[in-house]
Amino acid sequence: MIRSTFALLLAVPLLLAVVAAHAQPGRPNTGLPTMQLTIGTQVVTAEIAATDETRQIGLMHRFSLPPDHGMLFVHDAPRMLSFWMRNTYIPLSIAFIDAKGRIINIEDMAPQVERTTWSTAPALYALEMKKGWFAQKGIGPGAEVKGLPPAAKR
Repeated sequence: MIRSTFALLLAVPLLLAVVAAHAQPGRPNTGLPTMQLTIGTQVVTAEIAATDETRQIGLMHRFSLPPDHGMLFVHDAPRMLSFWMRNTYIPLSIAFIDAKGRIINIEDMAPQVERTTWSTAPALYALEMKKGWFAQKGIGPGAEVKGLPPAAKR
């Protein structure tokens, strides 16, 4: 009886440490390069996520975005792109952009929803902004995004 009680007393703190380690929020992308993009008359400051690691983290673990700021996901070749909102706390709108810089489709995404949101055609880029930003600025499919970087290197 004493041995099992002692083992339990040792196991509980270990179990709590494991649970706490998995419950801690991850780290947001920090120190990413930024660039100015132009969509019509609107200027956007976009953080550039152009590596597998930065694209996987995206805007996770953030709670706000400055006005007219977003994140541009740059891929190595056009393909059907999909995104979800795991560990993402900001409601977002995402514009999928083709290799010529034209917006293919724009979708709204709710915080922490793991349902996948897809481009409707092969895209090279995706631009995430605060939810409703594109609609508020009168930007829709077919709009041209200027200032895009070249495709990411493999």
